[in-house]
Amino acid sequence: MGDWWWWLLGITTDSPEGITVPTTPPEPTHPYHPLGVNIPAYEANEASVPALLAALGGALGFAVLGSAFLARKFNPGLSASGLATFSWFIMNACLHCGFEGYFVLNHATIASSQSLLAQLWKEYALSDSRYLVSDPFMLSVESITTFFWGPLCLANAIAIARNSPSRHALRIIACVAHLYGVALYYATSQCEFYFTGRSHSRPEFLYFWVYYVGFNLPWAIVPAFLLFNSVKTVTRAMRDLDKADAMPSAQELESRKTK
Repeated sequence: MGDWWWWLLGITTDSPEGITVPTTPPEPTHPYHPLGVNIPAYEANEASVPALLAALGGALGFAVLGSAFLARKFNPGLSASGLATFSWFIMNACLHCGFEGYFVLNHATIASSQSLLAQLWKEYALSDSRYLVSDPFMLSVESITTFFWGPLCLANAIAIARNSPSRHALRIIACVAHLYGVALYYATSQCEFYFTGRSHSRPEFLYFWVYYVGFNLPWAIVPAFLLFNSVKTVTRAMRDLDKADAMPSAQELESRKTK
């Protein structure tokens, strides 16, 4: 083939050996989305998903059931609904301080680690890869969750076990925090997808609907129910208190009779 043919193709070399042959992009080194996201030093999990879930479920079950036993021992009059609420806040305290706390302290090395919690995070990150790239929003919200909402959930559990008058005030604060946090979590991801087309979740049903939506949905449903219940209880108590304040005391009635 003459030089004129290469010239027509826009190639200035004197030899066809100078042609850059298009190549297919390299295969991704990890299974996370969006495609091409940089996750350095990634190593695939060694443990199976059932083994990881069994380990997490076993640890949480031991903590929650053990704490519920102690709470009932300390307060035999604790109702079934009170014990269920106590267990919810104990589970939250464990997840916030333990599981999410691990992310906050080890976010830079989770992708390459084979510890139990790191493997759990890598499995969940298939629904949200922001957890493997030290995303600033995730670090911020998880730090607040770990250092503020985790201890607050523990304080809620203790207040319930002691039947403390402050239990509804603490519960309202914790429920509002959970609702606000889950709203931000969903909103930031979905807004980014809407405006840029970037999705941090794999498209499979398991990862989007079960992991991303399903695993976080309880933190929208349960706090909403508890918040409604506590607001109703506080409102009723305040109404009764206002009625009591409006009624004349026995001393005032006696004073009126003497007049």
